[in-house]
Amino acid sequence: MTTHTDAGLAADQILAGQLAEFRTRRTSSADERRARIQRVIDMLARCDELVEAIDADFGGRHPGYSTVNDVLGSLTALKYSRDHIDEWMQPEQRSVFSPYDQLGATAAVHYQPKGSVAIIGTWNAPVFTLMSPLAGVLAAGNRAVLKPSEVVPRTAQVLAEAAAEFLDPTDVAVVTGGPDVAQSLTSLPFDHIVFTGGVAAGRSVLENAARNLVPVTLELGGKSPTIIGRSADLDTAAFRIAVAKATNGGQLCVNPDTVYVPSEALESFLSAVARSYEELLPTAAGNPDVIAVVADRHAARVDEYVREAADLGARVVVVPDEPISTTERRRPLRLVLDPPESAAISQEEIFGPAMVVRTYDDLDQVLGRINAGPKPLALYYFGRDSEEQRAVIEGTTSGGVTINDAMMHAGMLDAPFGGVGGSGMGHYNGREGFLEFSHARTVFESPEHDPRREWGMLPPYGEGYRAAMTAQIAP
Repeated sequence: MTTHTDAGLAADQILAGQLAEFRTRRTSSADERRARIQRVIDMLARCDELVEAIDADFGGRHPGYSTVNDVLGSLTALKYSRDHIDEWMQPEQRSVFSPYDQLGATAAVHYQPKGSVAIIGTWNAPVFTLMSPLAGVLAAGNRAVLKPSEVVPRTAQVLAEAAAEFLDPTDVAVVTGGPDVAQSLTSLPFDHIVFTGGVAAGRSVLENAARNLVPVTLELGGKSPTIIGRSADLDTAAFRIAVAKATNGGQLCVNPDTVYVPSEALESFLSAVARSYEELLPTAAGNPDVIAVVADRHAARVDEYVREAADLGARVVVVPDEPISTTERRRPLRLVLDPPESAAISQEEIFGPAMVVRTYDDLDQVLGRINAGPKPLALYYFGRDSEEQRAVIEGTTSGGVTINDAMMHAGMLDAPFGGVGGSGMGHYNGREGFLEFSHARTVFESPEHDPRREWGMLPPYGEGYRAAMTAQIAP
């Protein structure tokens, strides 16, 4: 088998091959689906090469973290789908309307493969953002074409080589390349497209897919607001937020972006975050436990967000308090306090080792502020006040919510993960992923006897037909 790296032509040929196979046999058994997933699981045994490639692409990403996040995270999702295929594939019996139910009619929903699915991953979790949706795609009986991010070229190449060795390209294939490859890929008539990345690129994917009426799953991120309630344990909240910000250098789509803290608790919260973060990462420069910002342009982007906010008068707290390195992309955490709305850091997803902290006096103002912006992918609330917790959950909309921690809901295998509005559309994980990538097909089996003629419901209509039907209208 060969791995194709020439974008438009190769992807077109791969898709044609996969669709030809699909047209020959539109479904597959649970055993066949399990076997496809198992081949991907076996492929990920090349974890040493993968984590080394990720480390090199980032310019410093601890191999232990890459093993947990990208390899084990992917394996967990794949194995969960592999082990639940039989139950997910079963047709669901549905109630038949009267009087056909009494006459012996039956109805069921069958879940049918769509065909071939394109999955475009992103750089922050370069293996996981491909393999996690792939678990649902394969469980649903589809084929797939994967495109790793060009921001991590070494990782993309290792994945392409592994796919060429382990996988049949009519089942799963990998194409590599830059934005032009993504443009070509999303312009092809796939049966579904999955994209993880930024809002601007997501719009482009949606526009391309619309030309072929291809359904799309978009995971786009957002500002991930985090509310510290007055009933919260500040030390616990600060520690868990610090852990989240230290994870992958803050480069996660569900990472806490903007934290709302009661005005009177600001200094205590800042001290607690600094204390917790420095326990985890006492230094930034040269510390192998600190995950570097993935590329020079992204490091420069985050640095500029912070610089601009400071120039506009925002207070910046640096943790640990050390100069920004000019020789590597490892960065300390920068806490930016109450930046003006005009600042880029107030508008754009940070996606790096920085965090906005805003003070509040009234929770309703916070909820109003959150609801005035795009719907976020994640929302976090810290506190023990059940009424306030209910107000936060019922008074906002987000892709998912974690209470008294951060990012935990995204790891649920038996619950959907996805965005809403500006943070995306569609979802995957577990059964919801299987459903996302299946066509739900209603199958109605009619009874032998059809009573409509004897009931006067077929032409030629009698004089009393309209009155009889009108009598069925209940107030």
